[in-house]
Amino acid sequence: PLNRQSDIFAGEGVELDVSTLADWVGACAATLMPLRDAIEKHAHSAARLHVDDTPVPVLAPGNGKTKTGRLWIYLRDERPHAGPAPPAVLYRYTPDRKGEHCRKHLAGFRGHLHADGYSGFAELYESAGDNPAAVTEVACWAHVRRGFFDVHKATGSPIAREALERIGQLFDIERTIAGQAADRRREIRRREVREKIDALGQWLDHQ
Repeated sequence: PLNRQSDIFAGEGVELDVSTLADWVGACAATLMPLRDAIEKHAHSAARLHVDDTPVPVLAPGNGKTKTGRLWIYLRDERPHAGPAPPAVLYRYTPDRKGEHCRKHLAGFRGHLHADGYSGFAELYESAGDNPAAVTEVACWAHVRRGFFDVHKATGSPIAREALERIGQLFDIERTIAGQAADRRREIRRREVREKIDALGQWLDHQ
């Protein structure tokens, strides 16, 4: 916090007003804005984008407490599937987790979106009249797995354990094909993964 830095400097005999420090931060932000814009353009031009968000404590001046803001992470990384583009991560801050924020951030994106099941993304996957949706949902196995992991950790449930084992088999196969060409990965998924996913679906229905 700038006021704390100002006090620290004052203790060393250097007088720096908070307003001066704030001006410096603002000047740095303005100077870096073209770089931020370039990262955003590169990330959002991808055919596939990974998105997640995380809570971050934010000072609430005047009451000695913090409030919860949100950092949205937009990742372009083609390395796991042998893509040529360099990876990039764009971070966006919002004061809350309203769905309007992520939809605004992704307004110009066209492609496949890897994300959790957050309802704020839902409108992006909807078609408009005769126009197909610009964004295709790619659901996240890690988020599916997390629910079973939490249940097993809390209760030792044998059903949750078996779900983890079945999902783990999918992860094991994916590790062996990471970085390989798309045709190769598609072939292995059709040959080895699809049967396991179909069996998992039937098992889940049975449970």
